[in-house]
Amino acid sequence: MEPVEIERIEVNLLLEAIFQRYGYDFRDYARASIERRLSQFLKDSGIADLSTVTSQLLRDPAFFHRLVPYFSVSVTSLFRDPPFYKALREKVVPMLRTWPRFKVWHAGCATGEEVYSVAIVLREAGLLDRAMLYGTDISQPALDTAKAGIYPLEILKQGSANYQKSGGTGSLSDHYHAKYDVAVMNAALVKQITIARHNLAMDKSFGEVQMVVCRNVLIYFNQDLQNLVLKLFLDSLDHGGFLCLGDKESLSFSAVEHAFVAVDEKARIYKKRVM
Repeated sequence: MEPVEIERIEVNLLLEAIFQRYGYDFRDYARASIERRLSQFLKDSGIADLSTVTSQLLRDPAFFHRLVPYFSVSVTSLFRDPPFYKALREKVVPMLRTWPRFKVWHAGCATGEEVYSVAIVLREAGLLDRAMLYGTDISQPALDTAKAGIYPLEILKQGSANYQKSGGTGSLSDHYHAKYDVAVMNAALVKQITIARHNLAMDKSFGEVQMVVCRNVLIYFNQDLQNLVLKLFLDSLDHGGFLCLGDKESLSFSAVEHAFVAVDEKARIYKKRVM
């Protein structure tokens, strides 16, 4: 048997073991992405092969929880992709005003920078008090960072240029205070954000919300899982609610394409049709 075939079997067995033992289902994640993440885990852990990983995670929950963050999408930053936030300010915020109160679900929020970016947009529009934002992810360490709202000061400084390009009406420093070498997000932002664990591959609808933000997460799923998650978002959205995807993602040729109209195709912002 070829080594590549053996490795494929080892990956399958590991993913099946995770599902059977812990209930996390990564079997429909894009295989190339899974293999990269597992290779990195082997390197970081000093473990020789996946069979050892499988054996150890079956017997040691603490070891498994060291592995889980490797499956989480953690590439994020404040006001990443400024044109998206500019479109959000110009084309979505005016329509959010029509709801007396509204909820925003940020799925796959990683360490939370994008959740705070959306909260800042809403704060500057005078809508934050009407909003409740939910940030969810599968990685508890990432969620702990998001919940604390404390980041290295350098991250906030790097985000300032993107904030200005996004149409920010003041200074990014209006929304945090510096303390030594860290930045603590403004209490008004933290107050409106709820952080919780949620597994997009397995968990149910997060309840009725008016906007779902899930940017650059679907690209790590295969087509079947993408459609499953998009259906979850469709079921979670209020009629007329908004779905925001990443710049490499689209509803074209998806199972829910018919249920949305494009608000800004370039920014990947869609609106659920009113039935």
